[in-house]
Amino acid sequence: MIRIAIVGEIGSGKTFATKLFGLPTFNADNEVNKIYKTNRVAYKKLRKKLPEFINSFPLKKNELSDAVNKSIENLKIITKIVHPLVRRKMNIFLNKNKKKRAVILDIPLYFENKINKNDDVVIFIEASKKKINKALKKRQKTNTNLLKKLGILQISKNVKKKRSDYVIKNDFKSENMIKKVRILKKEILRK
Repeated sequence: MIRIAIVGEIGSGKTFATKLFGLPTFNADNEVNKIYKTNRVAYKKLRKKLPEFINSFPLKKNELSDAVNKSIENLKIITKIVHPLVRRKMNIFLNKNKKKRAVILDIPLYFENKINKNDDVVIFIEASKKKINKALKKRQKTNTNLLKKLGILQISKNVKKKRSDYVIKNDFKSENMIKKVRILKKEILRK
């Protein structure tokens, strides 16, 4: 099985590119949301560590955002509790899809959480800061302070780009992205 990891800055178009590949996909953000909605153990641990912010189950994003906005240490607490659960979900996904030709890993902190393996194919989605900001403004409820704090966890885009096997420049024109992904998918699956 070929593991294809999609990396890039927040708002660069990673999820859009991921969908275009049409391969089984592990989306870490979706898993985090499921954990917040369904995992009582995570809730109890977070409630114990952050009682002034976490008030009810299922976990509410605004409570978590308030905790992160208050202190970067709170972000580290949340990460320490949630990321092992996400990793477990990823391992289940990989096991379930081990006979597939290829899978996509859409994991924002792919390098930072040391999920990368030597034979993974890493694709960096590159976009201009101006276009990223424009895309983020279109998203509903984008909390720019929260995005800045989350950005602290990430290694620089230049390091990610350097560690990637391929770079796709996203100009936010669907037809261009579709063409680039189609060509790249063919090349990767030929290996």
